[in-house]
Amino acid sequence: VMLPVGQYEDGILQALSPPLPQKLADGAKFSDPHTKALILLQAHFSRQALSLDLAADRNVVLGSALKLLQALVDVISSNGWLKPALVAMESSQMVVQGLWDRDHPLMQLPHFSKAIVDRCQAHEEEIDTVFDIMGLEDDVRDSLLQLSPAQMADVAHFCNNYPNIDLEYDVADADEVETGDAVQMTVTLEREVDEDMDASTIGQVSAPRYPKPKVEGWWLVVGDVKRNSLLCIKRIALQKSAKVKLDFVAPDEAGDYKLTLYFMCDSYLGCDQEYEFDLSVAQGDSDEEEDSEDGDSDGMEED
Repeated sequence: VMLPVGQYEDGILQALSPPLPQKLADGAKFSDPHTKALILLQAHFSRQALSLDLAADRNVVLGSALKLLQALVDVISSNGWLKPALVAMESSQMVVQGLWDRDHPLMQLPHFSKAIVDRCQAHEEEIDTVFDIMGLEDDVRDSLLQLSPAQMADVAHFCNNYPNIDLEYDVADADEVETGDAVQMTVTLEREVDEDMDASTIGQVSAPRYPKPKVEGWWLVVGDVKRNSLLCIKRIALQKSAKVKLDFVAPDEAGDYKLTLYFMCDSYLGCDQEYEFDLSVAQGDSDEEEDSEDGDSDGMEED
């Protein structure tokens, strides 16, 4: 996708860059389309106001960025790198919602400001998530948010679309895993939805700062945090429910491993799930036989 830098636009970009969190490299050229794309992405995450022309260019960048991030996850995963893959997935959430990953997840909700988030955090009850907002009594919610009826309707629409998904998992024959075995995990997903909800709207993302309609995408990942190793990944779309099989190869060395199952969204902050589980891997017979054969051959005498 072409991203031209218009006449006099380099000066505008230079004026936009100082307050942005990620500083540009020394000698960065504001006439360079790559520099422009970086500034527009940061402006999007910072929710910085832009001119109509720059806003249109930002929307082009956002559409391309999401495709590139999904491809980046594929490339990173093929190399078995866990932490960079998770960072790329979180970057996808940032692109869709127009927030930095360090921003409070409640800032996703329409009309929410830092002042509203501060009131929620100062409340006697713990209010940190979208689900906490949904669980408030109406009078408490009205007092905290202080929004008009129309704005409250926007908040309700977002909350109704926000994914609430139950996850259960099972590792097949977990007590019989040996080195190099194929391990199969079954993950069962169940979305909580209102009975009167239109099925065609399930999975539609509330993202007013993203320029195109968006449907949720999800990644299921099995990884070893200690070794920064990604063992398995599968990208899925989810309506009401799904049963997903994940296959990965047990480590080559016997021992006790602490693995993590991640359920990562590509569109919302704050709804990812992770589950730590133990996997005991015994020494496989074939490995022991090979070691024994090697030892026997080493001890043979030549005629």
